[in-house]
Amino acid sequence: MVSEREIFNLSGPLHLTCVDWNNVHHRRSVAACLVQGVYILERDRQEKREGPQALAPPWWEFFNFQLLRKLVDNVDSSIFGAIFEYKPPSSSGNHSADGPHFVVAFRGTMTKKESVSRDIRLDLHFIQHGLHSTSRFETAMQAVRNMVATAGESRVWLAGHSLGSALALLAGKNMAKTGFFLESFLFNPPYVSAPVEKIKNTKVKLGIRFATSVITAGLTLAMKAPHLRNQSADSFAALSAWVPQLYVNAADHVCSEYIGYFEHRNKMKEIGAGAIEKLATPHSIGSLFMSAMGKQAEPLHLIPSANLSINLNPSPEFKRAHGIHQWWGHDLNLQSKVYTYS
Repeated sequence: MVSEREIFNLSGPLHLTCVDWNNVHHRRSVAACLVQGVYILERDRQEKREGPQALAPPWWEFFNFQLLRKLVDNVDSSIFGAIFEYKPPSSSGNHSADGPHFVVAFRGTMTKKESVSRDIRLDLHFIQHGLHSTSRFETAMQAVRNMVATAGESRVWLAGHSLGSALALLAGKNMAKTGFFLESFLFNPPYVSAPVEKIKNTKVKLGIRFATSVITAGLTLAMKAPHLRNQSADSFAALSAWVPQLYVNAADHVCSEYIGYFEHRNKMKEIGAGAIEKLATPHSIGSLFMSAMGKQAEPLHLIPSANLSINLNPSPEFKRAHGIHQWWGHDLNLQSKVYTYS
């Protein structure tokens, strides 16, 4: 049965008939629609919808994109990503320097039986800081490298939702480590942590976060040799010039911890505990324990800088708070702030 959320003419941003690439709301909406296009590509595959019956193409064709390549998981043959090329009409002159030439987009977890098993396993890999070792990520990373080598970093955007945003974030981090800073749109990126942000009492939240920073810093001191600590801090600082766009919903426990993560760093500086936070910020307690067991476990979700946008609209249910559809809504109540690491 087809959901109206799959049909662009019923659920897409039909008002965006002319995209202004200098408009942050237009950029966000188009990036989210391309990610939705990847979801529908996989649903079309599962439902065997082809030709005129396929529902995916309007999600990119409406904005003058063409599907350049599907990214397919070699384990379950599901479509998890796609590369789109921007092809505006020659008369429009709409290919500004601020717009993309190519967008590499990744979908998140799907609950359909044909893909849910593989997607859930990848979710577990992410929680265990092992997403970088999966074949899906290797396919994604190779696609991103190839596009940057062909087109250049200023012409390539990354976009993803949920598990897909974790893939995009990790690909963006890897590229940033080599000096390529890609424009990135990360919708509801998962954050591996207890849901501290759900606590209403501000003082209790601050106390828990402070204690966590102290423990993390202490474990870092105890478990890492000085040269390794410095190397880790330098590696983290080297990423600070990359400022991805993070879009989170305050009611979504999967991603809302990013709110506290960035704000807590500022608070630690304000109270004179910046040295503790500098040790703690690049690490998580979970990744440190895994490292102690001999496993390579870089906390993949931690980043030094970001332009964090929070959707403050009421979301009565998790499905809506975590959904991709919210990000092209015309009535968004967004609170945005740029965080940089020094």
